[in-house]
Amino acid sequence: MTVSAAAEAGMLNPVSLFLHADIVVQLIMVGLAVASVWSWAVIIDKAFRFTALNSQADTFEKALSSGRSLEDVAAEAGPQPNHALPRMLVTALADWRETRARGVLTEQQGNLLISRIDRSLDSIIAREGQRVENGLGVLSVVATASPFIGLFGTVWGIMNAFGSIQHAGNTNLATVAGPISEALFATAMGLAAAIPAYIGYNKFSIDAGKFAGRLESFADDLQAAVARRLGVPSAPPPPPPPPSEFSLRRAD
Repeated sequence: MTVSAAAEAGMLNPVSLFLHADIVVQLIMVGLAVASVWSWAVIIDKAFRFTALNSQADTFEKALSSGRSLEDVAAEAGPQPNHALPRMLVTALADWRETRARGVLTEQQGNLLISRIDRSLDSIIAREGQRVENGLGVLSVVATASPFIGLFGTVWGIMNAFGSIQHAGNTNLATVAGPISEALFATAMGLAAAIPAYIGYNKFSIDAGKFAGRLESFADDLQAAVARRLGVPSAPPPPPPPPSEFSLRRAD
């Protein structure tokens, strides 16, 4: 592409730069455009998803703080809630009712119940964490790789510019302006794809961490509530440590 060709096109617009670019630079531009669209799709999806998750969590926590019983809140949520918080409540109460149906619980049985609930809640938290973090890997890859891919397009364009100078036998602006413009446009596309992906990745990683902390806090509160009903500590007592070699020698 030359300056006269650009003038005929009216300006150095992105479409003109793409159409007059080398096939390698065109492939790079197409790849960066696809990566940008993909990352924006993930960003928009995550924005709506986290907004809905936090809104539903606020509604659920308001229902709990209204003074209603856990059973009433769980019954309103249904047997298979979509949100993790009511699902944790339904799971814990199901384990509670199943164990209570067997009769009076001893302290050891109560501790086993709390351990069972703890494992169930941890499983829900782990699955929910994987679900909310799904797609963040795309943002990470786009944010990391796009600038380097754009830089490759820049290097390739500059190589074309030097080739144009060699074939033309002169160094005027008309000879090198087109390839250099294409090279710079590839860099610009790489940055345009990387910057939103980088911001989105960091923002949603923080949101995912906060949401996981919210689930873990509710799990602790739920275990404490079950423990109060049982009249046992919320955390099972740790097993006694094995006797040390020193104590065994003293015993001898």
